[in-house]
Amino acid sequence: MRGGDVRTGELFSYVDLEDRVRKDHPLRAIRQIVNDALVSLERDFAALYSPIGRPSIAPEKLLHAMLLQAFYSIRSERLLMERLEYDLLFRWFVDIGIDDPAWDHSVFSKNRDRLLGGDIAAKFLGAILSQPKVKRLLSTDHFSVDGTLVEAWASMKSFRPKDGPRGGNGEPPSDSGGRNAESDFHGERRSNETHASTTDPDAKLYKKGKGKEAKLCFMGHGLMENRHGLLVDACLTEASGYAERVAALAMIEPFSDRPQAITLGADSRRSAIDGRTTRHCGYKASLRIRKRIEEAFGWIKTVAGQDKTKFRGRDRVGWAFTFAAAAYNLVRLPKLMTETG
Repeated sequence: MRGGDVRTGELFSYVDLEDRVRKDHPLRAIRQIVNDALVSLERDFAALYSPIGRPSIAPEKLLHAMLLQAFYSIRSERLLMERLEYDLLFRWFVDIGIDDPAWDHSVFSKNRDRLLGGDIAAKFLGAILSQPKVKRLLSTDHFSVDGTLVEAWASMKSFRPKDGPRGGNGEPPSDSGGRNAESDFHGERRSNETHASTTDPDAKLYKKGKGKEAKLCFMGHGLMENRHGLLVDACLTEASGYAERVAALAMIEPFSDRPQAITLGADSRRSAIDGRTTRHCGYKASLRIRKRIEEAFGWIKTVAGQDKTKFRGRDRVGWAFTFAAAAYNLVRLPKLMTETG
């Protein structure tokens, strides 16, 4: 029998969001891990807010919403708020009621920026990894490190001489044809010593190798444990030829005081390691496993949208990169915890 194309419903509807999300939905396990991590950050959140004034968006809800933005590749806060308005799964994950309105996107952005001051992204990553059910998955003696380029939110037209004339707000002079004036860089020598971006001065001109185009970018770094390929640390630096090795030493430093020997695999064109090390099968295994960090970078840049950042300034871009690393771990943890019992 054909059903009728009519609207059904009652004057009053009682919707329990908990019943609308299936029991085996992967976000259920993720939300539990996130909630346990946020409990340990209570004091850090309290230090960021004044005891008086108008109530802001709860930082716990901010982080839940930002995780959804990374999981579902939502590019802007405006689109995130639109999705939060009608998607019951999103409302359940963020823990807002069915009748509660979504936030204004500009209000959401301003409240999110408050979390930059407390280095919440790094603390959130640490809080996830410190949980007993997660900690037992991590290797304590074998690690890998690598770096990847994060393109800046700035065009090459903004890369101008440091001592050159500028218009208001760092724009070219008014007689240059406007904001999108024609530019010809042929024959002009440009470098980070003589030029800087008027849009994002923290971004540096860098190219990955010979034959590659130079871009305004930053360099993101990750430290991965080799047992299950989870990121145990992440940071962002200026793009330079020495950034990877400096970041690697800084990230492995907290593990250097352990009584047992630790190994660190890295991408290097040249190596001073002699045959006493390279002859062992463990060395070959370390090189093979090290490539798994590219899977993490691929997810962070493609799914979480960090291939070309939408933020400006090293601090904000670094915060977003580290938070995306935490989101990557969360996507993988439910399956890993199920497989290992």
